[in-house]
Parts: sequence; structure tokens; C-alpha cells
Amino acid sequence: MFAVIAAVIFAVILILDLANTSLGPVLTTSFLTILAFLCIALHLAGFGTGWRYGRGYRGRRPGPG
Repeated sequence: MFAVIAAVIFAVILILDLANTSLGPVLTTSFLTILAFLCIALHLAGFGTGWRYGRGYRGRRPGPG
């Protein structure tokens, strides 16, 4: 989920840069870039992946028989 959020933020940054506009003194492109990199770091750390893929998965292990 965090990877999708980061992709959307990067798309917003690209559109703002191509249009040569800003969203004010607080939401600069550097702030949004850092926010997108934070989302990518959280995604790679395993946050937001869901309970099925983390420690809570209790499915059968594949094997013989």
C-alpha cells in the first residue's frame, strides 16, 4: 500500500515540476520527495503488507502428501 502512495506522490511531484508550480511554502517538491521516499522505506520494511504475508499467516506448508 505504501508503494502505491509513493507512486502517486512521485506523479504529483512530476506534474508540479512540469507545470512549474508549487503548492505553497510548506508543500515543496523536496518535502514531497522525502515523503515519497519514507513511504518506500516503510513498504520495504514490511509495513502495510497485510496480515497474510507477515507473522500471522497460518497456512499449510507445501510438501509431500
